[in-house]
Amino acid sequence: MIGEVPNTYVGQQFSSRWLAHEAGVHRPPQGGICGTKKNGAESIVVSGGYKDDEDYGDVIVYTGHGGQDSSKNQVSDQTLDDSGNAALVTSYLEGLPVRVLRGAHAGSPWAPAEGYRYDGLFRVTSYGSKLGIDGFLIWQFRLEAYEETPLPIRVQQEEFPTDEDSPAAPGNVPAGTESPGRVTTTVQRIVRSSAVKRQVKAWHDSRCQICDLRIEVPGGSYSEGAHMQALGSPHDGPDVTGNVLCLCPNCHVMLDAGAIVLRDDLTVIRGGIEAGSLRTHPKHNIDLNCVRQHRNRWRA
Repeated sequence: MIGEVPNTYVGQQFSSRWLAHEAGVHRPPQGGICGTKKNGAESIVVSGGYKDDEDYGDVIVYTGHGGQDSSKNQVSDQTLDDSGNAALVTSYLEGLPVRVLRGAHAGSPWAPAEGYRYDGLFRVTSYGSKLGIDGFLIWQFRLEAYEETPLPIRVQQEEFPTDEDSPAAPGNVPAGTESPGRVTTTVQRIVRSSAVKRQVKAWHDSRCQICDLRIEVPGGSYSEGAHMQALGSPHDGPDVTGNVLCLCPNCHVMLDAGAIVLRDDLTVIRGGIEAGSLRTHPKHNIDLNCVRQHRNRWRA
């Protein structure tokens, strides 16, 4: 299951990995990454298992799986052929959320004092390889918390002093507030179906329908699912495959900005000039109403 798990909440504590497994937050009783290359990563555990990990609360630099001995020393290179590492690559390429479970350990001020804690959804924003502390190639993934994911409490502050933790200089002590107020807020957001975009990109093998570019990256290929009729108000487009195109980032930006529009016969108009025809797929039925809605939005 990608995303949130029913009947769980951010900050929920588990005394053991097994209880986190039973709750569905992180299904493997031992492995640090749950997922596959095909479906992406469901969840990860951050518990100090790799020396090169870095934890900044709402940002985690997470070391991939593989190449360790029983003493947790890196003794061989990591590869993107590892199913867990490949799963995180897919999560990056497809923009899929990853659940983060933190375990108690002395290497992070954001780790729980004991057991395990579910810390919400993160997105993989980049990844790359480097020589690790032990001198072998490792793959690292930068994960950033979603805006609505609350920052966990620092439970080991005294071991990790920061400028904010240091005493203020004389004469510069903030007054603070004896009785801080509370404000209730509501966040409304459009829930986009990642399965819709993934299906369109699979039909087109991640090749841009306009310029035919397929961007190859380590561990896979990159493309973007672009809605013709925007989902947000006032456009209120449908989140269906007929409203989505498989595009490279450049063509996606031009489509969103109106520099590219489509005629009803799927002729591509770039900058007011005909630029060929949209490449199609037998299973991908383009919704002409969405084509018209997009074109009319940018018509002078």
